[in-house]
Amino acid sequence: MNIPFSVARRVPGADPDVAIDAPVLDAIAGGAWFAFSLSGGKDSTASAQAANALLDLFGHPRSRRIAIHADLGRAEWRSTPATVAAVAGRLGLPLVVVRRGAGDMVARWEQRFARGCRRYENLELYHLIGPWSSASLRFCTSELKAQVIGPELTRRYRGETIVSVIGLRRAESAARRGTPISRLDTRFARPGNASGTRMLSWYPLVDWSEPQVFACHDRHGLPLHEAYRCHGSTRLSCAFCVLASGADLAAASRAAGNLDLYRHLVAMEASSTFSFQPGRWLADVAPHLLAPSLARDIALAKRDAVARREIEAAMPPALRFVKGWPPRLPTIEEAGRIALARTQLLERQDLANHFRDARAVRQRFAELLDARHRLRVSSP
Repeated sequence: MNIPFSVARRVPGADPDVAIDAPVLDAIAGGAWFAFSLSGGKDSTASAQAANALLDLFGHPRSRRIAIHADLGRAEWRSTPATVAAVAGRLGLPLVVVRRGAGDMVARWEQRFARGCRRYENLELYHLIGPWSSASLRFCTSELKAQVIGPELTRRYRGETIVSVIGLRRAESAARRGTPISRLDTRFARPGNASGTRMLSWYPLVDWSEPQVFACHDRHGLPLHEAYRCHGSTRLSCAFCVLASGADLAAASRAAGNLDLYRHLVAMEASSTFSFQPGRWLADVAPHLLAPSLARDIALAKRDAVARREIEAAMPPALRFVKGWPPRLPTIEEAGRIALARTQLLERQDLANHFRDARAVRQRFAELLDARHRLRVSSP
């Protein structure tokens, strides 16, 4: 199919312009598979509506389109699966739901903390780490969404061109201002792979504003998630997102279906002594929802968090690990300070203390430095 670029730049009707470029046009003309990533949020829904309409206009076969959703399990709003299914049904798209095989988002947080504790016991970490993802460590989107959806699509459509339609907008944040209209995705389909599989990510609403997104929902009667409709959230992600504003966290706490999750995450704050967000305890978002025993546990955790930071601050800063390795061998005095700090933190977490004194700590540092040297020598 030959689609002139100048003709394809606008979808007729009341909706704003849909962003499109030459690689996407080529994919349409070649009959590529289009996979609409649905999260239940306003942007992914409007993106699917607008792109679906464009593909209809160009005569792209509906038999080569699907909707796909990465289910994050307990971390999701309870209404998200039904909302995603309703959006896919409204658009006439078959829905594929994928999940991480090793557990949901909550399990991933739990696993991260448990693994961190084991590594801390083994003195593979200089400081204890918390369970939560963060702006700089977004394994929530990488491991549980992209790393699940991408392989599923390349498995299903091996040897094909696949276009993943994603609802990102430049106005959402400073980090997204440079979002292109489309980009080649080589994470799951490397250039020159034997099967000939090729993947693109397409962002058709990249220039839309938030009011335009909501207007699209109204105009086409699209299902709108309860997070916006009933509770006043400004965005949809996990019910309680490590990147959410205080107002959005409070909105999530007002949904009855989220209460068990809220209390579970607060209990994780209490047991780990790490707040859900830097500078904000999830427990403080809706303290009236907590049982007295959990409220007491949180008060102790906050006290212990302050103590943990003070204890770690007393450790020699020049010996903080760099890329997972100690920078040098500590002196006996430095090793003694490390041993004392670790003893206090290990006791709080009820963890084993394998390196109780300066001598043991210094020997462990020597082992790690030797392991790093052997690794460097063996690497090409």
